[in-house]
Amino acid sequence: MGKLVSSTFFQKIILWMPGLASFLTYKREYFSFDLKAGLSVAAVSLPVSIAYAELTGVGAIAGLYSTILPLIVYALFGSSKQLIVGPDTATCAVVAAVVFPLAANDPILRWQLVVLLTIMIGVWCIIAGKFHLGALADLLSQPILIGLLNGISITIIVDQLAKTLGFRYDYSYLIERVAYFPLKLLQTHLGTAFVSFIALLILIVLKKYKPRYPAPLFAVIIMTFFSWLFNFQYFGIQIIGNVTGDYIPIEAWVDFDKGLMRNLVVPSLNIAIICFVSMMITVRSFATKNNYETNADVEFKALGMANIAAGLSQGFVVSGTSSRTAVNDANGGKTQLVSIIAATLIGFVVLFLLSPLQYIPTCVLGVILIYSTLSLVNFQIIIRFFKFDRDAFYLSLSTFIAVLLIGIIPGMALAVLLGLFLFLRRVFRPNDQLLGIDDTGRIHSLGQDVKPISNTIIYRFNSPLTYFNIAYFKRRIISFIDEAEEPINYVIVDAIPCFTYKDVSVLSGISELVNSLKVRNAVLILSGRRKTIKNWFKQMNIKPDYDYIEFTYDLYFAVKLVQSRGHMENKDNEDNDD
Repeated sequence: MGKLVSSTFFQKIILWMPGLASFLTYKREYFSFDLKAGLSVAAVSLPVSIAYAELTGVGAIAGLYSTILPLIVYALFGSSKQLIVGPDTATCAVVAAVVFPLAANDPILRWQLVVLLTIMIGVWCIIAGKFHLGALADLLSQPILIGLLNGISITIIVDQLAKTLGFRYDYSYLIERVAYFPLKLLQTHLGTAFVSFIALLILIVLKKYKPRYPAPLFAVIIMTFFSWLFNFQYFGIQIIGNVTGDYIPIEAWVDFDKGLMRNLVVPSLNIAIICFVSMMITVRSFATKNNYETNADVEFKALGMANIAAGLSQGFVVSGTSSRTAVNDANGGKTQLVSIIAATLIGFVVLFLLSPLQYIPTCVLGVILIYSTLSLVNFQIIIRFFKFDRDAFYLSLSTFIAVLLIGIIPGMALAVLLGLFLFLRRVFRPNDQLLGIDDTGRIHSLGQDVKPISNTIIYRFNSPLTYFNIAYFKRRIISFIDEAEEPINYVIVDAIPCFTYKDVSVLSGISELVNSLKVRNAVLILSGRRKTIKNWFKQMNIKPDYDYIEFTYDLYFAVKLVQSRGHMENKDNEDNDD
């Protein structure tokens, strides 16, 4: 009995912490691969995390704090063997858009808001995982996500260009910044621009000739060395400055205005969804490539735990990072131990090597951000949408333009609303088809080789019937009957796609449709879900005229029924003629 209880308890722990199973069954031959991948991931994560801290508007140390504990937590709680969590371009840009207006120019308040926002996001993710809402991974459709990422990318690039060229914008909105950018170029600081150019050159050369090398790390090390050697600050080239392991002062939390938290609730929910959706795209891609299964609900919880860990360590929002996950996979990483190794190395830097970080030129971080962001810019997919799916094209383009014109947060909200309206439109007015039979007796949409049955309409409505589209459903059927070239005696409806749940408005609408068909001397035949639909009518005490409505098991049965009746009528007519 004790062994059984122990075994059950252990299974529950494994379900809650899938990564633990990998460590308990770890194969020694994996270690060399995981060590190499861990070193590579740490090399890429270090400079990028500091750069994202600059983007978020908090100190460089917060970027490192956002990397260490979340990596360890996800390694234990995540179901993906490859995923690397950490600061992400899109989410950091959205976080900055939320906290900057609230914090004004107070750096401590900005950091506090970032921390609280991160913890809120983590809580939302854990709640969603608890209630098995992993399906939210499909809430932001690909067109919305593509438009959103393109808009965020352009926003980041325009913003970071000022940092790489050594000037400041006088305007908050993107359109104004773009409009006045040519005039701002006259204020370019030549020394800063030269350092940015060299950093960009290092990134491009290493990417081309040594693609497996951590190019951002090399760029930061080389330019930081020259910054220390030649004292860049003396020439007006801005550097990060003193980096310490300090935390937010306790007195700052005591004096914190709790009312500001109300402004974080809705944005935290939106960012949680964005983080999860973008993460799941990466998780599923690498799980498919490496032939293993993941669990969306477990991933939701793991993302929540990682963000709570980031917030409690006074870091900022983390998500699944496609670039660092690709580095892990390219270097042969086998298990979650890669994340533990990377976190250990970054932790070593925080403990013993913070001093050299103060010489990092901020323009180099801007170059790294621009270089990383360029991979998110993809207008080819939007153009492809135009060719193959106009609705997807307009949705993606509208999202992109909205982010540029009204900002990241309002643009994101508008995009979700547009996606919802598009969905509702498709449910209100879905596609439908008239069906027929080909030469082999198979049922297909009407076409050159598919002919209708005499005196019969076979109709398919490609949406669940509900109270707001039943009237449209009735109008479509009546219009097909009235516009037919010959009298229609039977209307066969494919009931499987449209009768998905019991709705009194739908059943009443069907009864009304039967009365309209009775006037036209036509019989309604509902094909599929025969017993279920009949029970629904009985339970709702709705009694259509059963002389003009019938229920069959499927379309083929209904077609045979109509054809046999037509054959019998023809035979009776022939007998009467005799």
